[in-house]
Amino acid sequence: MNTDRLLRGTFTDADEFCDELFAYLTVAGQSQYDETVTQLEHARQTATLAETDGYDQTAQVAALLHDIGHLFLDEHDAHHDFLDEDLHHEIVGARYLTRWFGPDIGTPVALHVKAKRYLVATDPTYANGLSAASTRSLHIQGGPLTGKEVDDFLRLPHADLALALRRWDDNAKRADAAVPELGHWRPAVRRLANTSGSVKLAALPHIRW
Repeated sequence: MNTDRLLRGTFTDADEFCDELFAYLTVAGQSQYDETVTQLEHARQTATLAETDGYDQTAQVAALLHDIGHLFLDEHDAHHDFLDEDLHHEIVGARYLTRWFGPDIGTPVALHVKAKRYLVATDPTYANGLSAASTRSLHIQGGPLTGKEVDDFLRLPHADLALALRRWDDNAKRADAAVPELGHWRPAVRRLANTSGSVKLAALPHIRW
């Protein structure tokens, strides 16, 4: 598994990119997200929920890859300091995804942590349904948004998709859930990938990288 090539390389076509990406997800995704699911299981469950809710392939790919930043940072529950510090996995992942897929996928991924903070601030029942890992991470991620931050969040492009992604994320932690294999989303990833990696981060001026 050539992580450096995945992160920095160029690819001759979409199939080569998919080969490298899916091999990485298959191996790195075996680490545990929490006590119930691996990171790959979590990704597949999140994408399945997006598909079940009738969202298009762009949303499904964003859902599938929303936590790729955790993998790049080697963040998982086998590390004693997991979630002790906010390493901004959503921004790490969004940088990568914007490069290869553009802002329609990068932006909701960048916002999915802030979406959790929005929901905690605006939905009194939401926080009670968070997993132990999400509750723990909420505190280091800044806690609930303030009144002005709530208003500002709703004005951001793709805020609605980020909120949907957040709810899929929260519900995608079920042991032994029956969901499609990773290859189910390969056609969507292949179609949407910009294999030149030419999309610039300037395409997301509203995100603080």
